[in-house]
Amino acid sequence: MIGTLVNTGTVIAGSLIGLAVGDRLPERIKSSVLTALGLVTLWIGITMVIRGSRPLVIVASLIVGGVIGELLALEQRLESVGIWLKARSGSGSGGFVRGFVTASLLFCVGPMTVVGSIQDGTTGDATLLLTKAVMDGFAAIALAATTGIGVLFSAITVLVIQGGLTVMGQSLAALTIPAALDQLSCVGGLIILGLGLRLLGLKDVPVANYLPALVIIALVVTLT
Repeated sequence: MIGTLVNTGTVIAGSLIGLAVGDRLPERIKSSVLTALGLVTLWIGITMVIRGSRPLVIVASLIVGGVIGELLALEQRLESVGIWLKARSGSGSGGFVRGFVTASLLFCVGPMTVVGSIQDGTTGDATLLLTKAVMDGFAAIALAATTGIGVLFSAITVLVIQGGLTVMGQSLAALTIPAALDQLSCVGGLIILGLGLRLLGLKDVPVANYLPALVIIALVVTLT
């Protein structure tokens, strides 16, 4: 669990730094930072997508996962968690929910989260999660500076998701096989691309609704 605990700590630290810096930044600078983060997110998504080699399975997983997510209203549920946290914290930040949802998705969707957590849980090797922790810390600075304190609470999501994957590490070990990981990365990359479009204000993609696609592709690649 050391990797997840460190990652949670860097998100908290990065968020606090971002909040301290953000109050001193003019809106045009905040907008520029958010645009840069959106572009980088698109780049990350593209590098993940090109790893896929089973287009029909990937497309089917994304479509079916999206339908399931819509039926379960996952986007609204995640936003509801953000609204609840905002109320409990007494925050008056207008970007609280946006920051919480965006950071939670950005920090928890991707191969580093899955593979790093499994490695930490099965072998005790937290190297990948520690690398991710540094990246997430810097991203938290940028996000918190532009969207506010909601990013700080995404540390809870990181702790729960990565911690859960670490605990289940042994049973999920099959996902670290290169052939399986490539397909999982591709679906995750498509979801990340949606998040990048949202950050750039180009399309309000309900990213959380596509999260079941990750479960579907994981099941497919481990059973075939």
